[in-house]
Amino acid sequence: MKKFIIAAFALAAIAIAPRTYAQDTKMVGGAAMYPTKNIVENAVNSKDHTTLVAAVKAAGLVETLEGAGPFTVFAPTNEAFNKLPAGTVDNLVKPENKATLTKILTYHVVAGRISAEDLWAKVKAGNGMATLTTVEGGKLTVMAKDKKLYLVDEKGGKSWITISDVFQSNGVIHVVNAVLMPGM
Repeated sequence: MKKFIIAAFALAAIAIAPRTYAQDTKMVGGAAMYPTKNIVENAVNSKDHTTLVAAVKAAGLVETLEGAGPFTVFAPTNEAFNKLPAGTVDNLVKPENKATLTKILTYHVVAGRISAEDLWAKVKAGNGMATLTTVEGGKLTVMAKDKKLYLVDEKGGKSWITISDVFQSNGVIHVVNAVLMPGM
């Protein structure tokens, strides 16, 4: 009986322990995104982010995104890149366009680990919208509509978060359905 009581208390302690979302492994692009791996280590396995990974490599940002961070990355899918005018991606990954590509990619990154819960709180505190400063130095506006978080870029383009809170050892990824553009 004593063992049963001890076991029951142990299970109860586990059940009421605070949940740490950083421990959750999510599936993105058919691959597990492990919270113990960094942003690049996980992203290279997502079949939905091959264009983003190629762009990060072409811009020379791999080492940065493997760094300590923390970073919040709004990661456009291949489908998001396909919405751009024909030839845009092929043109951007050329060595002579590295500065422009870097500007666009770093516009998708915010310093710190900002969860979806944090974004919702910022939107609520801002009476329906919040502004984030990107690593590139530009502004992204976060808004909520129909229980979704939307991002509005400096050119008025909109994207929404399709998969949130993909925690990494050095930050968090939120998958988005459009490429965000700085006000170049």
